[in-house]
Amino acid sequence: MSLSPLSHPQWSARQAAHAERADAATAGWRARRLTGEKHEIDDFLFTYYKTRPGPLRRWHPGVGISLHDDAGAPGQIDERLTWRWHTRAPDGGVTVDTAAFLTERGGTVTYVRDLIAATAGRPANVGCFGLHEWAMVYKQGDDTRHMLPLRLGAAGTDEVVEAHQIRCSHFDAFRFFTPEAAPLNRLQPTRDDQPALEQPGCLHAGMDLFKWTHKLLPLLPSELVLDCFELARDIRLLDMQASPYDVSRFGEDAVMIETPEGKAEYSRRQRTFADRAAPLRAQIVERCDAALNPGR
Repeated sequence: MSLSPLSHPQWSARQAAHAERADAATAGWRARRLTGEKHEIDDFLFTYYKTRPGPLRRWHPGVGISLHDDAGAPGQIDERLTWRWHTRAPDGGVTVDTAAFLTERGGTVTYVRDLIAATAGRPANVGCFGLHEWAMVYKQGDDTRHMLPLRLGAAGTDEVVEAHQIRCSHFDAFRFFTPEAAPLNRLQPTRDDQPALEQPGCLHAGMDLFKWTHKLLPLLPSELVLDCFELARDIRLLDMQASPYDVSRFGEDAVMIETPEGKAEYSRRQRTFADRAAPLRAQIVERCDAALNPGR
């Protein structure tokens, strides 16, 4: 694989810009950690995906790049040689040790690449209306997954589920369905058939782009990971606005998917997120292919 060199001024500017952007993205979480405050919308990316601000802030250029010292100040990249999956490049710089990464995690790279390519190759289904969140509390009364009141109450929530066809294709949403709701789903997704069912209109498939890119650091550039983080953050907002929960305490309006107007808004925003995710998926596949097929 031929390497593209980055001089110290080039990569240090990107590193600083990334750190500033990451700090802004994690500021709320870090502040709440000090006070013990909870935020049922924004905390999800940190609790469900087990994200830590430090690794998100650390900048990596990704596969195919070598970083070089300032000519007048050698040794500025040597610390990176102590980082996992980094090595001295033939051109004297520091680069990702792709061979070592693939030895340990090649199966993950292949799985993620194929999953995302398959997802990108399907049309976006925008007719689920976010009913997965409703199915997670169906027939549970006030015993809910989040410390928020149900907007329509327990009985009203159950009525919405019963009045709609549930069409969730995402296993990691389906696995949280209540026992009463699971048989109502048109599909019965499993982990094994995830690559065959995932589709780009699914909010959770869009959010998971952050999970997958984070797993593939440092093969992928950190800017791409943060792009996926910001997409996931925005998707999460719709996920909760369209849920059965009352999110007004966070200053957010409900997307009332039990109404025609709410359904139309949900579908429109789904399409927008699918459009935003498309170039991110393309970049992920391209970078995985570069790592898996370095001679091409």
